[in-house]
Amino acid sequence: MANAERSVRGSTAADSRIGAARAALWLFAAVLAVRQTATVLTSPPGERLTDLGTWIGENGVLHVPGSLYDEGRFTGTPFAGLVLKPLARSAEQSLGVAWTFGTLLLVVVLGLVAARALPIPVSRRSTLLAAPVAISLLMLSLPVRNSFHLGQTSIIPVLLVLLGCLAARGERPAGLLIGVGAALQPTVLLFAPLLWFTGRRRAAVTSAGTFAALSALAWAAMPGDSWAYWVHHVAGAGLGESPDSLANQSLHGALLRFGLEGPLEIAVYLLLASAVVLFGLRRAVRYAHDGQLLLAVALTGCVAVAVSPTAWQHQVLWVLLAVVGRVGRRASDRMLWPVLVVLTVTLPGKMLLPNLTVLHPVRENALLVAALAAACAVPFLRLDSPYFRRPVPTEYAAPAPARWARVPLLPFWRRVLSRPNLLLELLVIRVGYSVYSHIRAAATGSVAAAEEHARQIHSVEGALGIDIEHWVNQAVVRTEWLEAFFDFYYTSFHFLVPLSILGVLYVRRPSDYRWARASLAFATVLALLGFWLYPLAPPRLMPGMGFIDTVHGPQDLANPDYGAMTAVTNQYAAMPSLHFGWSLWCGLIVLVLAPRLWMKLLGLLHPLFTVCAIVATANHWVLDAAGGAAVVGAGFGLTYVLAGRRELTVPARSVPSARSADADDADDKATAAARV
Repeated sequence: MANAERSVRGSTAADSRIGAARAALWLFAAVLAVRQTATVLTSPPGERLTDLGTWIGENGVLHVPGSLYDEGRFTGTPFAGLVLKPLARSAEQSLGVAWTFGTLLLVVVLGLVAARALPIPVSRRSTLLAAPVAISLLMLSLPVRNSFHLGQTSIIPVLLVLLGCLAARGERPAGLLIGVGAALQPTVLLFAPLLWFTGRRRAAVTSAGTFAALSALAWAAMPGDSWAYWVHHVAGAGLGESPDSLANQSLHGALLRFGLEGPLEIAVYLLLASAVVLFGLRRAVRYAHDGQLLLAVALTGCVAVAVSPTAWQHQVLWVLLAVVGRVGRRASDRMLWPVLVVLTVTLPGKMLLPNLTVLHPVRENALLVAALAAACAVPFLRLDSPYFRRPVPTEYAAPAPARWARVPLLPFWRRVLSRPNLLLELLVIRVGYSVYSHIRAAATGSVAAAEEHARQIHSVEGALGIDIEHWVNQAVVRTEWLEAFFDFYYTSFHFLVPLSILGVLYVRRPSDYRWARASLAFATVLALLGFWLYPLAPPRLMPGMGFIDTVHGPQDLANPDYGAMTAVTNQYAAMPSLHFGWSLWCGLIVLVLAPRLWMKLLGLLHPLFTVCAIVATANHWVLDAAGGAAVVGAGFGLTYVLAGRRELTVPARSVPSARSADADDADDKATAAARV
């Protein structure tokens, strides 16, 4: 009886947590929708729905006599032009409001359809949370954001395919929906083979017949336009932007960017496209037979993205749908694929990878690489795999008892003993630093405010008797070897030492790695608040004080931008000094974790040399270093309050019990019955 009561209370608590999470996710999705709609509607008329304006505007191609493709601005099929022309006048009157809310409605329906198509078995929690998560991811993705901003129709073919493959009752309606989608975007016709080889042959024939009929209708009504589109421009390949631009994320665009041209490029493109179609469709059919129809649809869409002559950014929504595939036997690896897909589809390539020449081919073709990987390479788990629902569990450890009862404040933040997935870790660190750099660069204040704050800092230091920056700077300038040493130290060790320490901890002490990484992340986020709230000019940018910039060279203080360095970083992000803060973090980590005394002493030399370097090179005030120390201390403090002490107790393996396994099986059966 007591066990039953505890079980009921546990189930009620779990339901309440799921309900709260669901409400929060729906609120988040609503906020994203409102923000996206407001961004479009509040933009000046000439800066919103620009593609739609070139079609149906006063001088748009749908109003101008002659061919739709004379100026190359209209990139749709002749059937799309045939459909849009009668709507041009009415759409003109409501250009903005109706189109934006219509796009929003399409995104919501798309998210709901995708959420209901998750492969069984699926937990009750996933069923309840899938819809708001799907809609939120769609709102954040680059294809949807571009469709909102440009006024594109690329969401419609994706929705038609999902409705035809996943929601339509009957083969004929499914084929009609996919055929209409193919008439709007020809590569959608690749779904006809998927239907054929998965046993839905009537739907496949209907889709191909619908596409042929609608294209023939458009040819009869607009013969000149149809000839220009299908023959002269080879199914629209020569329309819109230059095909070798970064916006064209297809194999054809990538080959052109690699320098191939003419017959050789066409031959290589046809060869690669044929291979992608063969391997991609075979994998899609295999997963469709396995019961993962949404994944099969996503893989076929990724094939269409890769082999299309032009796949503009607003047309690659299929890549995001591939997030439904499960990859990895270990629980710690399970998040790699979804995080990789979401980041690729929501962030520009320059934020995902560093600016290294060797990485440019991947960086410039990130969406294409993701589409090819999903279609041809990623080993998605099958439903009959023992790891599909129950991956190898992660080993957790309980925190050591803390002095205060409220620590750790977040008891669900459990410490992991095993190493995190290396690729996922590198990706998160890279994206995190990119976001930090963008926020730091945006946290600019006026020159007058930055200089006024610098005078305040200098005055406080004078009152405290620590205004030694000018004396140290002049003394170092008079000593050539010392100036060279501090310049080298300032520019060389800021990133090298923290990354090296993180690397050693990752390999040798993974549980301490997570603790150290969290404290560094908190310190960095807190520093961003300082950059926003207190823009501060460093000594080297203060006119009339006689400081010499030994690292960057003479600065033109008459120029408000203070030279080319302003384009690289925020010149007024001096308080707190993360140069010193990160070095202090390194010294404290070595002091706490190093096994030898000489290692501890060597580690403490790094913050000592760093504080000398930032003052000697006139890049920071002494109080900037104090600010860096404060945020590092706060970072360690937050980690302690939220996650508990660094020390851990005996590990407890996270192995699902027989009761929880039976509950999951019962939940799966209930979900399947509800869907039927």
